[in-house]
Amino acid sequence: MKRYFIYLAYDGTAYHGWQIQPNGTSVQECLMKALSILLRREVEVIGAGRTDAGVHASLMVAHFDSDMPLDTALMADKLNRLLPPDISVYRLRPVIPEAHARFDATSRKYKYYITTTKVPFERQYRCRLFQTPDFERMNEAAQVLFDYTDFTSFSKLHTDVKTNNCKIMHAAWTQHDELTWVFTIQADRFLRNMVRAIVGTLLEVGRGKLTIEGFRRVIEQQDRCRAGASVPGNALFLVDVTYPETFFL
Repeated sequence: MKRYFIYLAYDGTAYHGWQIQPNGTSVQECLMKALSILLRREVEVIGAGRTDAGVHASLMVAHFDSDMPLDTALMADKLNRLLPPDISVYRLRPVIPEAHARFDATSRKYKYYITTTKVPFERQYRCRLFQTPDFERMNEAAQVLFDYTDFTSFSKLHTDVKTNNCKIMHAAWTQHDELTWVFTIQADRFLRNMVRAIVGTLLEVGRGKLTIEGFRRVIEQQDRCRAGASVPGNALFLVDVTYPETFFL
């Protein structure tokens, strides 16, 4: 069997997330169906992560196995012809048989977009605020994240993970344009709902409802009920996943 990494993007608006769901369409399901048609057998696809309902990816990575060598450029073209318009395949890359899209990723990066005005053309991909928060204070609070590894306070309850430890490599707010700010966060792994919970709690700091020391205490209490509400998923994008170069053939 030959293993391939597939690099793709999707608009998550119409999907119940990446992972196959019993009561809704998922990106994983669409990709598996397209591959199964082309390879003429059932194909399992494993993604680098599990984006929630409505969350987008400008770059997601998944792996699948083929019992024959593939022309990667031709396969990417055929997949794009079969897949719906809101899912696009960039490329396929052959990897060593042991490479795993989820467990072997060394980092993942997300971006969350906030706008302070009504922008009709961006409404599906931005979280609109009606008051401008203090982004400088929010950046100060974001630096606190580097002091910790246990992020239970920002995790969805009752998940099946063995640990809530993550190593955060980057976390900062930057101004995207005159009306838009973006929060970029990179870590070796993320918990369910983690980015949206962190952003929601940082907004509490930006609105003056939570101090920076209060933000620190939220993390230390390891209690989801102490953190802020999760922000909407429509403004969240998975933008990068990295792997050791030795995996690629």
